[in-house]
This record gives sequence, C-alpha cells and structure tokens, in this order.
Amino acid sequence: MRYEGNIYRPPGEARSYLLQVTVGCSHNACTFCGMYKDKRYHVRSLDDIFEDIALAKRYYGDVNRIFLCDGDAVAMDTGDLLAVLERLYQTFPSLERVNAYAGPRSTLNKSDEELAQLRRAGLVRLYLGVETGSDALLKSICKGVDAAEMLLAGQKMVAAGFDLWTMVLIGLAGPGEASRAHALDTAAMINAMKPRHLSALTYIPERGTRLGNAVARGEFTLLNARQALEETRLLLEHLDVNPLHFTSDHASNYLPLKGGLPEDRERLLHLLDEALAGRQGIKPEQWRGI
Repeated sequence: MRYEGNIYRPPGEARSYLLQVTVGCSHNACTFCGMYKDKRYHVRSLDDIFEDIALAKRYYGDVNRIFLCDGDAVAMDTGDLLAVLERLYQTFPSLERVNAYAGPRSTLNKSDEELAQLRRAGLVRLYLGVETGSDALLKSICKGVDAAEMLLAGQKMVAAGFDLWTMVLIGLAGPGEASRAHALDTAAMINAMKPRHLSALTYIPERGTRLGNAVARGEFTLLNARQALEETRLLLEHLDVNPLHFTSDHASNYLPLKGGLPEDRERLLHLLDEALAGRQGIKPEQWRGI
C-alpha cells in the first residue's frame, strides 16, 4: 500500500487495513508529541484515496476492519469523508467498522448533524487524545483547546453515537501537587465525557520535542515509577463512568492493567497497592517504550 512518511495507529488497530486519507496531523503542535514531524499536514485527493482502496481490494481481497490514517481524519471535509466511507463499504463486503483518530478542534468544527452522518455512514470508533483534564496543563502543552472545549469535543462524539476511546498521559504534569491535580482533573473530565474506553499511558520524553528538550535541560522533572503508580491509582480511584473499559498496559506503563469499571476497580487498585508495597513486580526502566 502507498503511504507518506511514518504511519501510526492505536494498538487495537493492529489487524486493521490502514488507509491514509490525511497526511500528518492538522494541529501537530503538542509539546510532548514527536509524531508526524516528518511531514506537513494535507488531505489526500479522493482520486488517490479511491485508487488505494482499489489496490487494497486486489491485494487483500476483503477486510473487516479499517483504520483511517493519519492523525486526524475527522478534519476532512465531511462530504469527502462520507464518500470515502461509502466506497469502503461498497468495496469490502465483510467490512464491520471504520475507525480513526480525531482532533478536538476538528471535532468542534463539525456540526452535530455532520458527526451523526459520519456515524451513520459507518465511522464507528474515534480515538481522542485527551491527555489531561487540567485547563492550565492543556494550555502549557499547546493542545489547541482548553478544558471546556476538550470536554465538549468528547461529548459531541458520544452524543453522535461514536465508540469513543480516550487517551490520557500519566506524568504529564510532573511530580508533587501538580501530579495530584492532574489526576483529579483528568478523572473529572472523563467522568463528565463518559467515553466507553480509557487508556492511561505514561509520559516518556521524545528527543526533539519541546517538552522532551525541557526534560533534557533539567527544566521538567519526570515521575519515577512509584510516583507514576500513585498517580495512576488516584486517577483510577476517582473514575465513576459506568461502564468503562480501562487499560494501562502500553509499553510506556510500569504495571500492565486492564479491566472493566466498576466491576474490576478493586482488583486493579489491589495490583497497584501490591506494586507500591514491593510485592508485585513492575517493568524495568529499560523495557519501557513509546
């Protein structure tokens, strides 16, 4: 298949056909993120996208899951994105779902009816990088929206019927009281947004990013393993979305966690407590990755 630059996808899309409809990220200014720095954002032409779909049909025959790359397919013109979805479902008889990353600003730029149209057309799951519920922290990492706007973007996705998968970053605020505020504000944001899924990753600095450079200069302090586990515990303790599929099993995390809330909350908290007490092993620093 034809791709421009490095391609990224959520772990859950490992078996999906990856169709690049946009190149790069429409925002691409977050201080912590090293993705999409090798390309300038643009939307691919429908002719090129349709040609890739035809190529995929000849190569794969049929598929049941598709992920739309790159970082923000929702930023496409709604009519064009609807045309892509129609072509995909016409081309692949076994297709069950099409998923994509979504940016908060591009979501806010869509009307409620546009989002509902996309959902009816077969765009099923949207992945939203919430990162934090802290208004000050969202501004400091240059996310492009404040806390109220981030919440509204997520709520619009939920109201349109999307299977919303949110991601947040443990350690993004640094240690101390900032860590506690980040965890509590993030729990409050997720509780109000009510996604079906939440993944808590742990921040690892990337060389060349603004925040990564601040870490290298000693201007930002990373959480140690214990502090990251404590922040994760505080977040988990205050989540009250029911039901919620919670994961913290990314390569960046010290302790793999996965379960449903509220039924698995006590088990997950027990695992964290055991790790904090030294009775449960955690991932060595050298095994962690982005």
